[in-house]
Amino acid sequence: MSINRNLSEEQVFLRDSVRRFAEEVIKPQAKDLDEKEEFSYEITAQMAEMGFLGAFLPEKYGGSGLDYLSYIIIVEEIARVDSSQAATIAAHNSLGTGPIYDYGSDEQKENYLPQLAGGKLWGFGLTEPEAGSDAGNTKTRAYQEQGEWTINGAKIFITNASTDITLGSTVLAVTGQQPDGRKEFTSFIVENSNPGMECRQMKGKMMWRSSNTSELYFSDCKVPNESILGKRGDGFKQMLATLDKGRLSIAAMGLGLAQGAFEAALHYAKQRKTFGRAISTYQSNAFKLADIDMGIELARNYLYEVCRMAARGEKITKESAIAKLYCSELAHKAADHCVQIHGGYGLMKEYDAERFYRDQKLLEIGEGTSEIQRLVISRIIGCFD
Repeated sequence: MSINRNLSEEQVFLRDSVRRFAEEVIKPQAKDLDEKEEFSYEITAQMAEMGFLGAFLPEKYGGSGLDYLSYIIIVEEIARVDSSQAATIAAHNSLGTGPIYDYGSDEQKENYLPQLAGGKLWGFGLTEPEAGSDAGNTKTRAYQEQGEWTINGAKIFITNASTDITLGSTVLAVTGQQPDGRKEFTSFIVENSNPGMECRQMKGKMMWRSSNTSELYFSDCKVPNESILGKRGDGFKQMLATLDKGRLSIAAMGLGLAQGAFEAALHYAKQRKTFGRAISTYQSNAFKLADIDMGIELARNYLYEVCRMAARGEKITKESAIAKLYCSELAHKAADHCVQIHGGYGLMKEYDAERFYRDQKLLEIGEGTSEIQRLVISRIIGCFD
C-alpha cells in the first residue's frame, strides 16, 4: 500500500500494527477455525487487549478514543485476512457499543461500556424471521406493567449474541401506536441472564464460520423501565442512524476482503506458469487484476472520505449506502476473479480464494441488501418524488 491517503502518522502506525497482528496471529488460525466453525475466545481476548473492542469509545469508558476512520481501518485490515474476526469487531463496535454510547443514559454507559471495551460482547437485535429489510414489520412486542416491560418475540442472524462472553443485546420492539397510526418502536437493553430470554447459536453457515451468529427468543422476558435505550418511541430512529454508520464497517469489510483477494490472486498469477510464462502476463488475467486494483483505489478513497464526513457530524445516509453497496459488490467481483485466476485450485479449501468467495456473499445481504441500498439512494436522489 504505497499511498497513505492523507492519513495521520498515528493512523498509518495503527494500520501497520493491525496488519501485523492479522498476519501473525489471525491468519495462521483462520482456515482451522473456519473448518471447525469455531468462535475464538483467544483471538477475541487479544483483540480486546489491543483496544479493538472499544475502538471509538472515550478513554473514560476504557476505550481507545480513536476517530471513526481509524476504527474503519482496523476492520479493513482484519477483513483482509479473515472476515469472521472482522465481523466480530465490526458488529461489536458499530452495532453493539455504538447505540449505547450514542443514546444510553449516564448510568447505562458507566455500567456497560467499560465491560464492552474490556472484552465482553454485545448484540444488536433488529432482524427477525419475517422482518429483515422490512424492519417496519417487526413482530417482537413489549408492554408495560407496574414499572417494568414484558418482551415477547424472536430475533435471528444476530452477531456476537450467544457467546460465553456476551453480556446482552439491544432489542427493538413494538411498544404501541403513534398518533398517526404507525407502530411505535422502542429499543431495550436486555442482558442474556434475563429470565425469559434464550440465546441459540446458529450453525451450518456458508460464510463467517468462526464468528458467532445467534437466534434470540423472548418469552415473557421482563426488564425494568430503566432498560429503555434513550426515550420510548425513539427505537426506529436509533436503529436507522446506527445502520448508517454500521454500513461503513460493512464497506470496510468489503474493501479489506477485496484487498486480500487481489493480493492472493496477484501472488498466484505471478507464480503460476503455463506455456513457459506466468499467467499474470496473459491479458485476460492482467485486466482482471487491473480492474480490481482500480476498484480498490476508488473504494478506499470514497470510504475514507465518508468516514471523515461522519466525524464532522454530517448526514451520511446516502453516502454510507453508496460505500456499502460499492465495496460489497467490489468484494464479490474480487473474490470471483481470485477464484477464476486460481482455476481448479481456487475451489480447494487449501487456498484462501475459496474462503474469500464464501465470505463475501454476506456483505451484499447484511445491514441492508444491495437492493435496499439502491432503494435508499434512489429515494434520496428524488426518483419517487
